[in-house]
Amino acid sequence: MSENRKQPLLGPISKLPSWSVLGSSGKTHCPLCMRLFKVPRLLPCLHTVCTTCLEQLEPFSVVDLRGGDSDTSSEGSIFQELKPRTPLPQIGILCPVCDAQVDLPVGGVKSLTIDHLAMNDVMLESLRGEGQGLVCDLCSDREVEKRCHTCKANLCHFCCQAHRRQKKTANHAMVDLKDLKGYSQIGKPILCPAHPAEELKLFCELCDRPVCRDCVVGEHREHPYDFTSNVIHKHGDSMRELLKGTKPHVEALEEALAQIKGLNSALQERVEAVAADVRAFCEGYIKAIEEHRDKLLKQLDDIRAQKENSLQLQKAQLEQLLADMRTGVEFTEHLLTSGSDLEILITKEVVVERLTKLNKVEYSPHPGVNEKISFCPQEKAGQCQGYEYYDLHKAREKQPASFTLLCKDAAGESMGKGGDNVQVAVVPKDKKDCPVRTTVQDNKDGTYSVSYTPKEPGLYSVWVCIKDQHVKGSPFTVTVRRKNRPHPGVFHCCTFCSSGGQKTARCACGGTMPGGYLGCGHGHKGHPGRPHWSCCGKFTEKSDCSWTGGQSTSRSLLRTVAL
Repeated sequence: MSENRKQPLLGPISKLPSWSVLGSSGKTHCPLCMRLFKVPRLLPCLHTVCTTCLEQLEPFSVVDLRGGDSDTSSEGSIFQELKPRTPLPQIGILCPVCDAQVDLPVGGVKSLTIDHLAMNDVMLESLRGEGQGLVCDLCSDREVEKRCHTCKANLCHFCCQAHRRQKKTANHAMVDLKDLKGYSQIGKPILCPAHPAEELKLFCELCDRPVCRDCVVGEHREHPYDFTSNVIHKHGDSMRELLKGTKPHVEALEEALAQIKGLNSALQERVEAVAADVRAFCEGYIKAIEEHRDKLLKQLDDIRAQKENSLQLQKAQLEQLLADMRTGVEFTEHLLTSGSDLEILITKEVVVERLTKLNKVEYSPHPGVNEKISFCPQEKAGQCQGYEYYDLHKAREKQPASFTLLCKDAAGESMGKGGDNVQVAVVPKDKKDCPVRTTVQDNKDGTYSVSYTPKEPGLYSVWVCIKDQHVKGSPFTVTVRRKNRPHPGVFHCCTFCSSGGQKTARCACGGTMPGGYLGCGHGHKGHPGRPHWSCCGKFTEKSDCSWTGGQSTSRSLLRTVAL
């Protein structure tokens, strides 16, 4: 087998056009300390953070049922054998960027995968004078002046002279540091963690990881292997296929968020329009119906709050998922376009696992509610101080409905006695041959209680006659709405209290607690601060449930945000 059989996809040094600028501060600066990366580590969510910054995060305990087979790849665990799948106590942290749970390997933070691509970007930025000066690789004391193409080492003036005087390195090509500012790849050779003197140039097909020459004659003896330049095509193409399937989700999420934004504006406009209708209708009766007008506006505000809360919750979830998708797409694109063969192979396992998880996430690209709110002044609801007043709702299908008929004399005084022949008929407007059975109860005080149970939603005509004469306003029109939707959840103060401290219990309010709790808790992130339903998040105990059901998402990928 010859090392020069095939040229790599990306050489160790490749020129960029003069107008190209590599990356941004997000590719070279730690999101926590905001300084240039120092030993950056790649998390399973594809965010990069300094090793020291990760070590300062507050860990929490989780139970790992996978045993020794962790889902986080690491440079230090390349040659570890798989352990039996037994429950093990494990330490985890939360990603400081996206709040995703990160299960730490046995070796801790220092066993996470090193982001060599980020280290290369830091070195390039330092060369352009945008960051701190580079230090000599040999003496670690003086600033770098030249770079050895053969050794791929950055040298100061003193070490450069010594490098040229040595017999083994006298013929090595030296390049001034200023001449490297237009390059996109100047990273150091990546050495084998098990054999620090050997560079990783081979790829073990059986173990699916990069190895060195000493590895193939030791731990990986008789394993099929090849040069990294020969296998990068196969593995790079598989990552491109995953990336191809991830990009459409980004477009779909952006479109869904645009619909959410547009619908939210339409909802606000519609709410204001309905509020104006309510106020205009009540102007003529303001002195008699102020109390009832306020009730209508409160109902409208509750509807607005419920719909707006649902939209904001869906918006927050879609934004978080879009951010995760963008991170995966941007990192993979940057890795495939700017990473070397070895850098792609080292991070392949983490990237493939992340993109696979993202592609399996289920989400609804359509808003969970609509902007439809209407005010129906034709629905009569009795009398108030001599004036008829109206309500938004009157009756519901398959549920008993009732109203009271108050009889008055010519002077407007209550009759005070019963005994009149009261006839009531409730008939669907579209099925006049199918009247609804009604019951009239004489209360013996001049009032009559009428009850009925409509079978279907729609418009109904209510005929009320006394002594074969229609009362004033008869026949009336009643809108029968659909049956109340019961709540499948519990009305609680928080998930922690209602579930007895179960970590897997969830709540529609979107709140979470540290330590792996998936539900809400008093004073913690996302808790609304008052009792609510666990199934839909509504704050009113006696209300319809707005939970649609059937939409499930992975908790580790799709997180809720406090509204």
